[in-house]
Amino acid sequence: MSHHIVEITDLHYSYPDGTPALNGVSFRISHGESVAIIGENGSGKSTLLLHLNGYLLALKGGVKIGDCQLTEKNINVVRRSVGMVFQNPDDQLFMPTVFDDVAFGPLNMGFSKEEVEKVVQRALDTVGVWHLARRPPYKLSQGEKRAVSIATVLSMSPDILVMDEPSSSLDPRSRRRLIGMLKTFRHTKIIATHDLDMALDLCERAIIIHRGKLGADGKTADILNDEQLLLANGLEKPLSISR
Repeated sequence: MSHHIVEITDLHYSYPDGTPALNGVSFRISHGESVAIIGENGSGKSTLLLHLNGYLLALKGGVKIGDCQLTEKNINVVRRSVGMVFQNPDDQLFMPTVFDDVAFGPLNMGFSKEEVEKVVQRALDTVGVWHLARRPPYKLSQGEKRAVSIATVLSMSPDILVMDEPSSSLDPRSRRRLIGMLKTFRHTKIIATHDLDMALDLCERAIIIHRGKLGADGKTADILNDEQLLLANGLEKPLSISR
């Protein structure tokens, strides 16, 4: 199962205006791990995630998915293994209906019409929104859009699920549903989030990114109980621990 492994080595990246975003980040995530990427606003979390399937390419250092070093030439190969769910579902949903959005990836991978029907229904069933298949995405609630955006990734059967702030803009009920749903997935999961209670609930491991560098890497419970470590990295204890 080496294709489920993510290895980041001395990763550097600067924005086009020269502002540094990542400065020598290194870590390794093994098959089946659920890992939270946490840090204050502007720490580099989203930029890091965008390197995991080639939306951004490293200026220095590298990203390895399984045995495959990510390069411009093999981006499409890597993207079959790494499914990315963006922070804003509207960035992911652009077709006339929910069904069409979820079918888009499998169709482009060469699936037959019969295969597409099956994988779309399975993906939408998994996130509990098959009944929305014929609805236009712009008429959905934020929670429904989030579920459909996850289904668009699941329909391509990725080995690694990468999510950027999946609980943002969700009401409490939708958030609970999302967490319950993610607990059932057996993918390797990498979740960037400000929702530290969700990180504690879903991820046994947490990585802090602070000002583009690795601030800490360890058991989520240990990190989130270390008040001095959190303060040094611009974070606070989650509510479930602070009470």
